Amino acid sequence: MMDVIVVGGGPTGLMLACELRLHDVNVVVLEKLTEPTKETRGRGLHARSVEVMDQRGLLDRFLAVSDTFQVGGLFGGIVKPWPDRLDTAHPYGLSTLQPATERLLRERALELGTDLRRGCEVVGLSQDEDGVTVELADGARLRSRYLVGCDGGRSVVRRLIGVGFPGVPATVETLLGDMELAEDPATVEAVVAEVRKTQLRFGTIANDDGTYRVVVPAAGVSEERATAPTFDEFKQRMRAVAGTDFGVHSPRWLSRFGDATRQAEHYRVGRVLLAGDAAHIHPPTGGQGLNLGVQDAFNLGWKLAAEVDGWAPEGLLDSYHAERHPVGAAVLDNTRAQITLLGTDPGATALRELFSKLMDFEEVNAYVTGMITAVGVRYDFGEGHELLGRRLRDVKLEQGRLYELMHGGRGLLLDRTGRLSAAGWADRVDHVVDFGEELDVPAVLLRPDGHVAWVGEDQRDLLGRLPQWFGAAAG
Repeated sequence: MMDVIVVGGGPTGLMLACELRLHDVNVVVLEKLTEPTKETRGRGLHARSVEVMDQRGLLDRFLAVSDTFQVGGLFGGIVKPWPDRLDTAHPYGLSTLQPATERLLRERALELGTDLRRGCEVVGLSQDEDGVTVELADGARLRSRYLVGCDGGRSVVRRLIGVGFPGVPATVETLLGDMELAEDPATVEAVVAEVRKTQLRFGTIANDDGTYRVVVPAAGVSEERATAPTFDEFKQRMRAVAGTDFGVHSPRWLSRFGDATRQAEHYRVGRVLLAGDAAHIHPPTGGQGLNLGVQDAFNLGWKLAAEVDGWAPEGLLDSYHAERHPVGAAVLDNTRAQITLLGTDPGATALRELFSKLMDFEEVNAYVTGMITAVGVRYDFGEGHELLGRRLRDVKLEQGRLYELMHGGRGLLLDRTGRLSAAGWADRVDHVVDFGEELDVPAVLLRPDGHVAWVGEDQRDLLGRLPQWFGAAAG
């Protein structure tokens, strides 16, 4: 029996595999596609995902293939300067196309010993008290202790376990794709700038390979959302909206998306869990989708590993739903708001002008940027210090940087007092005594995902908190 089967080899599934393999969990990733996708749906990592990659020692790999960007707000087509008050040591995003993100995560997952199997389509699933059995399209059966569906918005896993996916159906639809443009770049830029004065759902973005990402409003909402638009349909919509199709040719891929928002009612049913688009769908406004999935995996990985390893305290795995479901719901809400701001009617235009003025206030800009980049996420750990439940930024220490100490995916007691101990949890929690001045509290206990589980200097108080996240002491 395998420990964990991950269904879906996109960024969410691969990130989860990396997290599980850090704890020597036996992981098999089942991917339906026989080859890596070339579709550039996700186009970058926001600041929190940048932090996640740094916490696992992967940031240099991403920096080598990405440009950095700083765009504050990035909300509903409203662009403002990057806020000064954002609480992060990584105040930027990375323009990393999805194929590159998948390649880097896939390489890391394979380095760690992940078993990645392509051309494996799941068609059946059942579970009992001891594990999960999956049936593949070729008739093969596999069995594991747990299974995680990371298989996208039309998740087969979600359907097979009968989890409801309520939400709001699409009211508008947008076409997108990568293609070549015959028109010269200066003309393209001028036309796009003029059209976007009234239609913010139209635009072009240059790709690294000489092609362009083109986005244009559809004429209506398609009944067959899974069917890609034809190239003729694409060109017709460009001419209708912009008065020209820029001489587009040689499309690499075409797709459509609506503004539907849906969320799984439960992220866990017994031994089966959902993450990424399998757990939530929303329009790509603000570029949050890929990031949300990667961060789901970052939250889930160490908890599922703890269950497999046998030291998880009661309720730890259920805290995945308790923490990530509200985060997903908040993203659905903010994307609905952004779609409203992108409208062309007089009310939407007036609302966008008002919102733009509000975002000139530094505090508002910082709030919105923190929301879109996810550095503002705070889990509910109850009453306590203002840091409790928040992720800790990459503070400077006498012996380096905080995130350099977190590459192994373990808990961390960062102790400025030199008087504390986590000896009974040494197999799960690293204890680092460091008197760096940037951390202005006596000590913090960090979960493997970097969120603050405890703040203080009292040993008895610490001993009361360690079992909550890291189980019983050894010995």
